[in-house]
Amino acid sequence: MLIRKRSDLTGNTSTMNIEVTAEQLTSWRWGALIQKVMPNLTSEEREFIMTGITAPEWNSVFGGD
Repeated sequence: MLIRKRSDLTGNTSTMNIEVTAEQLTSWRWGALIQKVMPNLTSEEREFIMTGITAPEWNSVFGGD
C-alpha cells in the first residue's frame, strides 16, 4: 500500500510503499499497538506510519547507528 505522510520532524511529505492492509491500519488507529498489528514491518516502516519521519530524515537530525 502506498502511504503518503507529512513528517512531524521536517514537514516534508514522503510516500512509502509498505506491506500493510487497511485492516491493520484501522486496528492501529483505533488504539492497538502498532508492533502487535504490524509485526512484519521494520521499525523504520512503523515510524513512518506513525510520524511520517523517514530513516534518512531521522539520521540527518539524530545521527545514524
